[in-house]
Amino acid sequence: MRKLWTALALACAWPAAGLAQTAERLHVGSLAATCANCHGTQGRAVPGTSMPPLAGVPREELLAQLQAFKAGSRPATIMHQLAKGYSDAQLEQIAAYFAAQPR
Repeated sequence: MRKLWTALALACAWPAAGLAQTAERLHVGSLAATCANCHGTQGRAVPGTSMPPLAGVPREELLAQLQAFKAGSRPATIMHQLAKGYSDAQLEQIAAYFAAQPR
């Protein structure tokens, strides 16, 4: 009987874990979507614009740039203001999201 309850508990927890992962992916995707206005959908900049693409850039490189914008040590027209609106954890999530996108 104990094995049955354990199996039922695991069966009920498995979909919840999947939903949590889906919710996390959607949340991170919504954070990254705010960058689309300038850097293009999923970080793929529109050809011919001066905005750099973000898709496929290594996570560490993106994170360093975002942190520099937030700290004010990298000059920008608007990025320093935008980066200050995110927590360090959110900047890490955004950098990881774009690094995972194909170029």
